[in-house]
Amino acid sequence: MYKVIGGVRAAPTECDEREAGPRNLLRRSRLKSAKCAFTTRRVDFSVATNLVRDGTPRAGDLVLAAVTSIGKHTRLESPQGRRMHLYEGDEIIVAYGARYAPDQFEASVPDGLGECDLVASGGVAAHVIARHAATGRPTRIAPIGLIADKHGDVLNLARFALPDCEIPLSAPRVVVIAGSTMNAGKTTTASSLIYGLSRAGLIVEAAKVTGTGSGLDVWSMLDSGARSVHDFTDMGHASTAGLDLTTIESIALSLIAHCAASRPDVVVIEVADGLFQRETGALLESARFRAAIDGIVFAAGDALSAVGGRDWLELRGHRILGISGQVSASPLASREAEARLGLPVYTKACLRNREIAPQIAFAADPVCLVG
Repeated sequence: MYKVIGGVRAAPTECDEREAGPRNLLRRSRLKSAKCAFTTRRVDFSVATNLVRDGTPRAGDLVLAAVTSIGKHTRLESPQGRRMHLYEGDEIIVAYGARYAPDQFEASVPDGLGECDLVASGGVAAHVIARHAATGRPTRIAPIGLIADKHGDVLNLARFALPDCEIPLSAPRVVVIAGSTMNAGKTTTASSLIYGLSRAGLIVEAAKVTGTGSGLDVWSMLDSGARSVHDFTDMGHASTAGLDLTTIESIALSLIAHCAASRPDVVVIEVADGLFQRETGALLESARFRAAIDGIVFAAGDALSAVGGRDWLELRGHRILGISGQVSASPLASREAEARLGLPVYTKACLRNREIAPQIAFAADPVCLVG
């Protein structure tokens, strides 16, 4: 075993050699001093007593790792949302998971405990397969060991997840925000609609049902007025990339059910990435998911993707409540889209309006604000 000091791997000490077996105790002081990531926010660390130093990690497994070089991610998001600065030699606790981010990294769960990458600031460890040309090299981390309980069982996020839950028969209105691609404006659309509904005096619960573990979208929706916000990490997943449809359905429907349990007026659901992303596409093609929601506000990057997205969703039986996202920032692009769609394009100001927002969420047909 080695220590990382100032980016240099130091020679093992006598104490290190004594700890170098396949399993050893995890000292409470070491656990307390490590920087814990957002993805670990539901974990009960009182049961974390051992380190397992060999084996094959699984998605969701917790790992204590040392930062060996700083790259793309210079900070780690804490469970409370603080963006902690990272330094070479820092010990961090993150979870293994895949990543699918066309604007950043494609990454998979590694097949061993060798050096790997920090692929999300929320705390996801993975092996980078490819990266966008404009994205810098990833921050590198060296796993020290998988975190385990007194029996040697590796702690996985699934162990601390909320229970699966059934949607009540008298469910509230459920509005989904989906988008054409990553960074099409989905979270801004969701947060703006939540703000408008809250200003109208309505109680809103929200959830992000797919994506990569990070609190940024959760905090945005909370700040906009949602009474509470859940996401897929609450269901025991650091990321939803690579999961099968049955699992994706279970996550989404359980999160809707947990939101509905407190009897809000509206539930706002964000689905990550774009329609062509594997898990997003599969969820939006699911008859079970379609039956659980009342309509979709589609966030598009431009007029062409607005038209293509509307057609794709309607072909699968979804009702489109309107278009928003990046396209709404351009009056000219908005007019192009509206001319082709016969649907309104809502700006942030429209979604945040206390009179318009409820009309969008509860409309039998899209609210027309043009003409």
